Amino acid sequence: MAQLPTLENLSSVQKDELLAELWAENQVLRQQLAVLEARLKELAARSAKTSRNSSKPPSSDGLPKPKPKSQRKRSGRKPGGQRGHVGETLAQVAAPDSITIHALCECDYCGESLKELEADALERRQVFDLPPVRVEVTEHQAEIKHCPACGQTSRSPFPAGVDHPVQYGPQLKATAVYLTQYQLLPLQRTQEVFWDLFAHRLSEGTLGNATAACFEQLAEVEEAIVERLRQSAVVHFDETGLRVAARTQWLHVASTPELTPYGVHAKRGTEAMDALGILPQFEGTAVHDHWKPYFQYACAHALCNAHHLRELTYVHEQYDQAWAKALIDLLLEAKAAVEAAPTNALGAQSKRRRTLEGRYDAILAQGLLTNPPPPPPAASAPKKRGRPKQSKPKNLLDRLRDYKPQVLAFLTDPLVPFDNNQGERDIRMTKVRQKISGTFRAQHGAQSFCRIRGYISTVRKHKLNVMQAFKSTFLAQPLTPWAE
Repeated sequence: MAQLPTLENLSSVQKDELLAELWAENQVLRQQLAVLEARLKELAARSAKTSRNSSKPPSSDGLPKPKPKSQRKRSGRKPGGQRGHVGETLAQVAAPDSITIHALCECDYCGESLKELEADALERRQVFDLPPVRVEVTEHQAEIKHCPACGQTSRSPFPAGVDHPVQYGPQLKATAVYLTQYQLLPLQRTQEVFWDLFAHRLSEGTLGNATAACFEQLAEVEEAIVERLRQSAVVHFDETGLRVAARTQWLHVASTPELTPYGVHAKRGTEAMDALGILPQFEGTAVHDHWKPYFQYACAHALCNAHHLRELTYVHEQYDQAWAKALIDLLLEAKAAVEAAPTNALGAQSKRRRTLEGRYDAILAQGLLTNPPPPPPAASAPKKRGRPKQSKPKNLLDRLRDYKPQVLAFLTDPLVPFDNNQGERDIRMTKVRQKISGTFRAQHGAQSFCRIRGYISTVRKHKLNVMQAFKSTFLAQPLTPWAE
């Protein structure tokens, strides 16, 4: 190997040439190092995201779940029932369904017969249990008679709904739909339940037919739910991925504390929202998580601050920026102030509201100083489409600044909540269904699930019995909870 010349053996011209070459190489290495450092920081930030500090679902956390950090303040009370809490326990009833008397035939001490003596008293103990249940077959017989006066033959009518020589009744079909659509049991396990509990075998076709019939009967109810949502003052919106026919589609929900409709669509944006049929005619306030297509609609908007708290937690932990923690504390303080206010809102001209908004602006200004915009590209750099890439804290700051009225909408409107938990709760069970039963094999199955699940959610919100609601559906008189 040839030895490199030493500096003592180089002429001044050679030294200048070597210095220029090393300087150029140093600049190239610096640029490469900057790119690698930025890439390393990006990968570290991406791996640091969990369901606690971002919008990622808990299922993406893997087995070593992150330690939860609740934003709630400690109440100082011990866990469990508090002083003055009225407990509930199993109590005897005054009129039991059946009574079994256990006769005392002889004396426990001397063996004397006591059969003929009346009891001085009775000690009562009650057992609550389920009676044996089996499928009951009711045969309907319609009389056929020949009229001696006119010579014609007449037949008495069958009850409404008794249309075939052999068929299942509304209670059984309601139970089948209850198990598959509410308790989310797969078809095979539902068949096992019917055999184990009722000693009756049902085919998958029967279960599918019951679901299809329920879907058809609920068409008008779903339309009524959608129409009532269009007239609501505040509606929560959310969406999540759903596997249908081996493809990812999107399940959309629009909900209030009283109503829930779902819709499944191949798209996530405005095309799907138009198909759901609420936002195009909605004039109230839409609560959502800042998915941009929502802003295509002319209604008022309010943003979910639970999402903001998670993103601010990420910025505080990953980038160690104090403004993020200050804004977390401010949002929680504002939430507590609203909850403590008699009207569940702060007046538009109230001093407390102006103070909170002023502090909000000051914290954002501090954050923007910490995260200046990226420098303009060099004149010699190749031109790229779109705006220069910014850091995640800067993107969050821009959003919190530009959408300040939507972030703080909960301060002045008592109907607007702090977060979008209503929408997220209503969409959660669809993920549970997917975990239990997997994907939908056909589009019609997904649509049936959405309509029936929306009916279930609406019925439950009105504290009505889901089984009775399903039975009324198969009697062609589905419940309209808001009319009850």
